[in-house]
Amino acid sequence: MAGRVTGKVSIVTGGASGIGRACSMLLAAEGSTVVVTDIQDEAGSTVVAEIESAGGSATYLHHDVTSEDEWKAIAASVMEAHDRIDVLVNNAGIGIGGSVLDFELSDWQRQMAINVDGVFLGMKHCIPGMRDTGGGSIINMSSVAGLKGSPRLAGYHASKGAVRLMTKSVALECARERWNVRVNSVHPGIIETPIWDTVGAALTRSENASIDVDSMAQVAVPTGVLGQPTDIANGVLFLASDDSSYMTGSEVVIDAGMSC
Repeated sequence: MAGRVTGKVSIVTGGASGIGRACSMLLAAEGSTVVVTDIQDEAGSTVVAEIESAGGSATYLHHDVTSEDEWKAIAASVMEAHDRIDVLVNNAGIGIGGSVLDFELSDWQRQMAINVDGVFLGMKHCIPGMRDTGGGSIINMSSVAGLKGSPRLAGYHASKGAVRLMTKSVALECARERWNVRVNSVHPGIIETPIWDTVGAALTRSENASIDVDSMAQVAVPTGVLGQPTDIANGVLFLASDDSSYMTGSEVVIDAGMSC
């Protein structure tokens, strides 16, 4: 399966559904060996089975991105099995909303642990393997929410803004140390993924409420079009490939003009 990432070994966190699933499928289709990690074991195993049935190479590992011990184990396992880590897609994330006046500290901390700590730990434990085997590409999933604000989502915006600036800092460190590790962030707009099932309650101010994402996109997105996970996966593929070899510390915004 010759392609744009042939021979590369990629880790995709949160790879069992949504954007992570699309990234896993596309990277594998373009020749990468993909390590899919998630806490959704059945869905993650299904993604691997789909990749393998299409002729690709993939494995699934259970992975709580907030656990440093699990990150150590993931990085060590991939290095032992493949002798290298070429691509890390820090995709795992959640969205919890609500008024700043009654937002629970426990929800704030959980969201930051997954969305921010998970990205930090991934870079901390995967960069050494990349550095020692010639370099690599790290793609951190931020959001249009890392570029602008909206009401009742202070914690989510804070977490995605943190990912944006953490990406730039680590990109500069890797560049100046000459480790040949590129670090970039991706900023999706309104994409059709399961995250809207949880964010909907915050934005509609009612518990267990979902959102008509198509209708929201028609209002909030200049093109009026709801994005698909594959739209983001195509950007991730570019950053994972050698086509983007001169890019580091960049913000790749894929939002149909929403942040303009």
